[in-house]
Amino acid sequence: MRLPFFNRTATFEHGIHPAYHKETGSLPIRRLPFAPRLIVPLSQHIGKPAVCCVSVGQEVLRGQVIATADGFVSLPVHAPATGVVEAIGFMPSASGKMVDSITIRVYQADPQSVMVSAPRDVESLDKKALLAAIQDTGISGLGGATFPAHVKLSVPPDVTIDTLVVNGAECEPFLTCDHRIMVERTQDLIRGIGYAMKVSGAPRAIIGVEDNKPDAIAAIQAALPADSTIQVKAIETKYPQGAEETLIYALLGREVPAGQRPAAVGVLVNNVMTLAYLGRLLPAGEGLVERVLTVAGPAVEKPGNYIVPIGTPLRFLLEQVGAASSAKEIILGGPMMGMTISSLDVPVTKGTSGVLAFGKSQLPQEEARVYACIKCGECVNVCPKFLNPSQLGLLAAKREYAEMAERYNLDRCFECGCCSYVCPSHIPLVQQFRIAKAINREKAKS
Repeated sequence: MRLPFFNRTATFEHGIHPAYHKETGSLPIRRLPFAPRLIVPLSQHIGKPAVCCVSVGQEVLRGQVIATADGFVSLPVHAPATGVVEAIGFMPSASGKMVDSITIRVYQADPQSVMVSAPRDVESLDKKALLAAIQDTGISGLGGATFPAHVKLSVPPDVTIDTLVVNGAECEPFLTCDHRIMVERTQDLIRGIGYAMKVSGAPRAIIGVEDNKPDAIAAIQAALPADSTIQVKAIETKYPQGAEETLIYALLGREVPAGQRPAAVGVLVNNVMTLAYLGRLLPAGEGLVERVLTVAGPAVEKPGNYIVPIGTPLRFLLEQVGAASSAKEIILGGPMMGMTISSLDVPVTKGTSGVLAFGKSQLPQEEARVYACIKCGECVNVCPKFLNPSQLGLLAAKREYAEMAERYNLDRCFECGCCSYVCPSHIPLVQQFRIAKAINREKAKS
């Protein structure tokens, strides 16, 4: 039974405390060199892919639109470097699929300043114009969700948002790029929060930051407006504190009903990286051409947080940090919810929050060994959604996918990985749940 909100610390029930490996949180953001060639996918966001508007052999300027948005739930793509379009066609992606992409040969002697921009007076824009301007930046959820920022900030007329929750938890092990953004680009963040409040109609904002980032909390407190419309709150360091629903409960004590979105309880959630780039790019009238991401892991000689042009091949990135030869497994994102990749030829995209590299001797050796469930209940004790992962796993083994959804609320699982992390039998529960969800979705279409 959940504790009354006023009787507890700022956190949620259950969850885990993995080894966090946040050493890069103390290192300042640095800029990565430009690769000789950048591979820019036309789809780096949820929704319809952008439509290419350049041709092979055409010179492009950094910041120039090279693919236009195809409707409302879509985003434009901007040239991440000044150079020439070398190819347009299918290229490998992190998902394993071949996707439409634009390959740009970078002019290495060029200073690579942003050459295309249209500064604007954001305060003079009404809601409709502001949403259009946000779409023009090409910003999607930079925490990894890749939902177009302007779509998420579009609040229906019959919905009232009373609180903008700003996600600065960054609970995934190894990742510290949000941390450094809060420390080094605090004014961008506060400005972006103001824009998000204006367009969503939220009268207040609360920034939730895990208490293992005291310098970020201090930096934000020093930059807060005097009217108290924006506040920062320390929350317990625990995984998955940064998930939308757990963060809302930790900060506000509100529970999002099953199958509904945070707006159902008057809340809109945005990541700190997304809002900081919004505050940086929107008044400058520039498009998203680069992002800050964490490069870390035991195989990385020069770990840190780097400004990386969109489209940078992972092979080039890893060469720059001294990990290309020793890395045997690469994870995009964090180790709990990120994905492993099979090729170093895939590019950094808008949703790449981290690149983690591990050598062969640095990988856990027992994880590949799968035993039968011993009914220990550890997975039940840590699930933040109060599900029964053990029962779901047993049903998955029998391919009872429909029953998993109908009787055991499979769709409430957001695949945080807590159950797999604590399972003494090393059962790949999250992978089983992903397969079950995919099969159920296919059946629903037929």
